[in-house]
Amino acid sequence: MSVPRSMHKEAGPRTANFFVITVSTSRYNAKVSGQPYTDESGDLAESMLKQAGHRVVGRELIKDDLVMIRSLVDSLLLRDDVDVIVLTGGTGLARSDVTIEALRPLFEKELEGFGELFRQVSYQKIGTGVIMTRATAGVARGKLIVALPGSPDGVKTGLEIILQELPHILYIIRS
Repeated sequence: MSVPRSMHKEAGPRTANFFVITVSTSRYNAKVSGQPYTDESGDLAESMLKQAGHRVVGRELIKDDLVMIRSLVDSLLLRDDVDVIVLTGGTGLARSDVTIEALRPLFEKELEGFGELFRQVSYQKIGTGVIMTRATAGVARGKLIVALPGSPDGVKTGLEIILQELPHILYIIRS
């Protein structure tokens, strides 16, 4: 007999350790050249996660570079103090948008339903333009990886979805 979904959700952790990565070449270039820059989406992600009672154990700003993205995420998958990795940016159709290509080879399982639901919810807000996002999530080495658009609204929408199911997801992937 299977265990009801609600029991899994209740058995899952109430707090998790997050690492937030902003993928933006323009912001990265400003950062490394000592120029002022903002990271509204990374700031929003951190704020939402903390407000929900979670811990943000680290943040990083990197450029749209497949090797850089994959290398950082791969190193985070080895850390015991990281449960969830959230990336903002690089999920669109531009030639430089390579976040998804960097992550997919790391996924042991992809949560296709997350991307589908993200686009469904986003459609209500922005209409058919939502077809241009490739937002997704996946599991690797017992950790959840979430790839969100770089816009603050995309971050808000994606985290609102993920946070509802986080205890359930973490319970299942750790079982």
